[in-house]
Amino acid sequence: MRELFPGVWKKGKRLFTRSLVKDGEAYAKSLIVKGKEKYREWDPARSKPAAAIVKGLKNFPFRKNSKVLYLGIASGSTATFFSDIVGKDGVIYGIEISERCVRDLNMVAEKRGNIIPILADSRKPEQYEWVEPVDILYEDVASDDQTNILIRNSEKFLRKDGFAVMAIKSRSIDVTKEPETIYKKELAKLEKHFKILDKMKLDPYEKDHMLVVMKPK
Repeated sequence: MRELFPGVWKKGKRLFTRSLVKDGEAYAKSLIVKGKEKYREWDPARSKPAAAIVKGLKNFPFRKNSKVLYLGIASGSTATFFSDIVGKDGVIYGIEISERCVRDLNMVAEKRGNIIPILADSRKPEQYEWVEPVDILYEDVASDDQTNILIRNSEKFLRKDGFAVMAIKSRSIDVTKEPETIYKKELAKLEKHFKILDKMKLDPYEKDHMLVVMKPK
């Protein structure tokens, strides 16, 4: 097992994070136990960042102690792996509009201690304006205006030396157009505000999606 990125290990074609909690089975495809440590397998078929890494992503900005604003955190599946990476002194502010998802997320957050669930609309950052400036803004929102949502939140919360990571969901933006057309259009919007560091189409793990890693201009 070798460390591919800080906090992310690779064994063969499989990805792992070191579990922050004792019972790290939740959302992990499998576990590897080494002494007192448990390593959780990060399934690329269930998590977009894992899919991007498996496909060759070169820029993955999550680090120990990172402060993260996660837009569209849902019930917290991918967030548990971010939680492992940022560690007990990092924090993930999780924005989710679905009350049902937030109920599930609350149970995850209680066990982990570094995830803060926030029931709010990511289109309205004024609803959570108390959130501190963050090192990473991660967005996975199913909306036709998801690029504008990312830009608005970045302007309010992202540090100048921070990173924005976005999962472009082409079918949520416009189901009538080819994904390549959508990617080109959304990347052009993003390039007005960000320097694109890396981008990776996620097929076949996540059909018609692209993960983009950026820094503010």
